Amino acid sequence: MPSLHGARVALLEARMSGELAAMIERFGGRPVPAPAMRETPLEQPEEIGAFLTALCDGRFAVVVLMTGVGVAALLREAERDGRLDAALAALRRTITVCRGPKPVAVLRRHDVPVGVTAAEPHTTAELLQALEPLDVAGKVVGFVHYGERNEIPADRLRARGATVDEICVYEWRLPDDVGPLERLVGEIVDGRIDAVLITSQIQCRHLFQVAERLGSARALADALNAKVVVAAVGPVSASALRAYGVIPHVQPAHPKMGPMMVALADYFELTGR
Repeated sequence: MPSLHGARVALLEARMSGELAAMIERFGGRPVPAPAMRETPLEQPEEIGAFLTALCDGRFAVVVLMTGVGVAALLREAERDGRLDAALAALRRTITVCRGPKPVAVLRRHDVPVGVTAAEPHTTAELLQALEPLDVAGKVVGFVHYGERNEIPADRLRARGATVDEICVYEWRLPDDVGPLERLVGEIVDGRIDAVLITSQIQCRHLFQVAERLGSARALADALNAKVVVAAVGPVSASALRAYGVIPHVQPAHPKMGPMMVALADYFELTGR
């Protein structure tokens, strides 16, 4: 098995930081955790209640699910409102469209069939391709976003004649304690970090947001290009890095943490780092 040879590897993952840290250690690296975000439920009972009413009343011909966290949060709200069984029954009657494997897993736990799943690497482009064969003209589409609104697929559905009922159940925010992120910026700039793992676009944006506050955004980008091996889990993360002038050194063929770790360790072996 390829090895990281004791490299200090920064991870910005919050929800699955333990699993990712364990992977780093299995490959012979030393994890440096610095969570870059928190998922905060949105307090909007009227909007969520109206969306659940439309779902339970059977108004949606199609429901688009961008993220497992969003689906799980919506179902928790339905349970809190005494409408979980009605919501699940409605989902079983409609065409469910999942952007990736995480919303698929939530639906399957509740015995809800998955109608359509976007292909890898599960970006907006693949989602649009998955939606293309569906007849949505004159129909109502329910759209459950991730931690911020993705207007591109929603606007495309409207352009095809659909009425789109959108909901955000949570949002992405900076951690309450940004100290670890501030320290990480300093360590990267000083050359004390060997690799950085980016597993979502919001991690990249928050890292640079903190660096901007510290007056270190340019130095951070320079260090990520010259001193650190940067691994992006998929094309969305890679695109977010490029927006800040950073070209990732490693991107796995499959946009998952396991393949990313293998690709990173292979890179260390091949380059002799």
